[in-house]
Amino acid sequence: MNDSLRILIIEDDEDINRLICNIVSKSGYTPKSAYSGTEAMIYLDSERWDMVLIDLMLPGLSGEDILKIVTKESDVPIIIISAKLETQSKIAALRAGADDYITKPFDIEEVSARIDSCLRRYRDIPSVSITNLMSNKDIVLDPDAKIVTVNGNVLKLTAREYEILLLLMSSPNKVFTKANLFESVWNEPFYGDDNTINVHLSNIRNKLSKANPNEVYIETVWGMGYKLKT
Repeated sequence: MNDSLRILIIEDDEDINRLICNIVSKSGYTPKSAYSGTEAMIYLDSERWDMVLIDLMLPGLSGEDILKIVTKESDVPIIIISAKLETQSKIAALRAGADDYITKPFDIEEVSARIDSCLRRYRDIPSVSITNLMSNKDIVLDPDAKIVTVNGNVLKLTAREYEILLLLMSSPNKVFTKANLFESVWNEPFYGDDNTINVHLSNIRNKLSKANPNEVYIETVWGMGYKLKT
């Protein structure tokens, strides 16, 4: 049930915080406000959350710092809502583990839709029906437990990183274009936003490389897209 899902809203502007709380409530979720990074950490340390919305420019502790802490300690979905419009800020947040990035001023319906979409992905993964373990080289993906291991060690992935890897492993001989990946994982039309796909694939590759630096798992097919390297 939606009303059991709790969303922490970390935003120092009272009016914007209240507006986001209203959006969350109307979507059927339970919001909780935090107005500084320090206050947010108290709630994060003491309670369980189904999603966290973070403004980057916060008093006490920056949104970037909170993002790093949360992604290191849990796999809770995170959406950044920020006035920082620079592409580099968005890329940095996605690289740090954010699942989505919304810029201010924002459209109320868009925020609501992105929250619903992100929560649905976390709760419904995988979207394809697979009953057996999937493996390639020393990667083992368990779609029931949603766990990926490399050489026996658990790989910590965000929900979207997991979905991308699941998609590649479900069709190991298929070359996926950026449009294929984006529309399958984000469930939205692809308008040529290469940065989003590039960042997530880079994150997956970096994590796989750290787990086993002697192996290459994802192959770039120049001019076409990406495929699992078998």
